[in-house]
Amino acid sequence: MRAIGVDGTTAVELGRALGVSKQAAGKTVETLERLRYVERARDPRDTRRKIVRLTPHGLDALALSARIFDELRAGWAATLGEDRLRALEADLRRVTPHDVFRLDVPGWFG
Repeated sequence: MRAIGVDGTTAVELGRALGVSKQAAGKTVETLERLRYVERARDPRDTRRKIVRLTPHGLDALALSARIFDELRAGWAATLGEDRLRALEADLRRVTPHDVFRLDVPGWFG
């Protein structure tokens, strides 16, 4: 859902961000739509395009996941110490390709 973002995206753009085919992105969107996390709407700038947008339910889920991650990170900081955790994050950034948008990492890492 982070790849969809608060402004929305198209299935093609979502597929690119996820590194999957347009068909795989479309199936993901269908599932998220069925679960009421997203909705599809016409793009006001180009009525031929459909935009995938997070619903209030999807935005709530995204906010909840951010809060949960912040709690996890606070626990890691308590265990390792803030300096060691920052060093670990820096090391992970160093070994992670810079041109890849990762969805399995929080905003503080990316």
